[in-house]
Amino acid sequence: MRSFDAPKAQVSLFDALLAAARTHGLKKPILEDQERKPLTYLELIRASFALGRKIAGLTERGEHVGVMLPSSAGAVVTFFALHAFGRVPTMLNFTSGIRNLKAACALAGVKRVLTSHRFVEQGKLHDLIDALETIAEVTYLEDVRRTIGLPDKLFALAAGALPYRFRTPTSPSDPGVILFTSGSFGAPRGVVLTNANLVSNVRQISAHIALDPAWTFFNPLPIFHVFGLTGGVLLPLLEGMKAFEYPSPLHAKVIPGLVKDCGASVLLATDTFVNQYARASESDELAHLQFVVCGAERVREETHRLIADRFGPVPLLEGYGATEASPVIAVNKPDDNRHGTVGGLLPGVEYRLDPVPGIPGGGRLMVRGPNIMAGYLAPGGGIEPPAGGWHDTGDVVSVSDDRWVKILGRVKRFAKVGGEMVSLTAAEDLASTVWPECRHAVVAVADPKKGERLVLVTDRRDADPAALLAHAQAIGAPEIAVPRRIIRTGEIPVLGTGKTDYVALQRIVDAELGRGA
Repeated sequence: MRSFDAPKAQVSLFDALLAAARTHGLKKPILEDQERKPLTYLELIRASFALGRKIAGLTERGEHVGVMLPSSAGAVVTFFALHAFGRVPTMLNFTSGIRNLKAACALAGVKRVLTSHRFVEQGKLHDLIDALETIAEVTYLEDVRRTIGLPDKLFALAAGALPYRFRTPTSPSDPGVILFTSGSFGAPRGVVLTNANLVSNVRQISAHIALDPAWTFFNPLPIFHVFGLTGGVLLPLLEGMKAFEYPSPLHAKVIPGLVKDCGASVLLATDTFVNQYARASESDELAHLQFVVCGAERVREETHRLIADRFGPVPLLEGYGATEASPVIAVNKPDDNRHGTVGGLLPGVEYRLDPVPGIPGGGRLMVRGPNIMAGYLAPGGGIEPPAGGWHDTGDVVSVSDDRWVKILGRVKRFAKVGGEMVSLTAAEDLASTVWPECRHAVVAVADPKKGERLVLVTDRRDADPAALLAHAQAIGAPEIAVPRRIIRTGEIPVLGTGKTDYVALQRIVDAELGRGA
């Protein structure tokens, strides 16, 4: 662990990769995936130059190039191949549906999308490809690689030896990636993160948590999501740790064994996926982990207990972030893990709490710092920067004197019931306490008498409002925070990132209430 030096983080991503290679050794194995063919720093740099030279022949400097690939060594090579020649990776969420995917490409001005035949076949994504081909050129990386000949290989050898001479110089303030918000509550927005934003967040994390270059990070999260990209790729590679990429977080029966087999030290996941891995794991498959980092959704106390009961002293660290913050804003530490919080604010993060009428004991969190985005993509072109550098997280939080953060709820996730502000997150917590092994989500709907009322959607088949009310009375929780209407479903809808899909959830509720069920 070291102190955070903001000026030293003002470098391009590719130069940060080159510096890491120089620090930790060109021959150090640094990247691996399920194919089990590890790449050293030097091999990663050479591969980036070889592939990047070909892609550069199809694109222009500064172009927003679409990347639609699963988490894999090939995807990481592609990301740095674009950076080596001054192109901007634009990460496309292939789980978001045709409409959102086309809208993302249009917003970012994507004219070319890089993908792979194997990925499209295995993912059965032919409909997505057909839709994309109406607005952009689709290029398959297998086809590109087949055109890499002797001149390209000689170029890569020379570039590997003299990388600073061959790479395209990039300013730290230039766009480093374009990502799209998860769309949990509405249409995704295009977020422009600079090179310096991403490098700064890596350095902030390493100044907050002591990291060991001997560790391996296991990343099953998609790299179209900023948690998977920064936490699962950039943090380990730029800090000298091996990154192990896995293409899907859904393979709960496979991942625990692979975590053990590859000797992973750190696992990145969400509460949903960690819970699944723990239940599917043999007793020792996750026990050797230094810690697990959870983001994107709240960690349930039941998940903490499950990990502790099955694997002993493996800290489950809850963190908090936003795409607009590259993403980490706060995270717990292995030696200071405070359940019920999302950890301490990272060094270099400024904050303020703006009052929210009707919600005492906290405020709307505004953050500023070197990791905060350049801005949102504007529909007509250009970038809309955050006013004064402040990003409005939309979350209501409390912050302790030593900068530890507790989430009270999203501003959007409060309802006004009988004139009182009620946290939908608190209502979900109530259901999670009563039925900890199940998934729950709460939404608000209009009510002619009370203004709004709460509806619980759950996969608990015998869920009953009486049990919720009894628990609320036992702990002294206000009765207006208890959902009196329950909709039982086979599965709570989630996004590809593991977050609850509240847009889909609202449709379920509207359909059920519309039928008078």
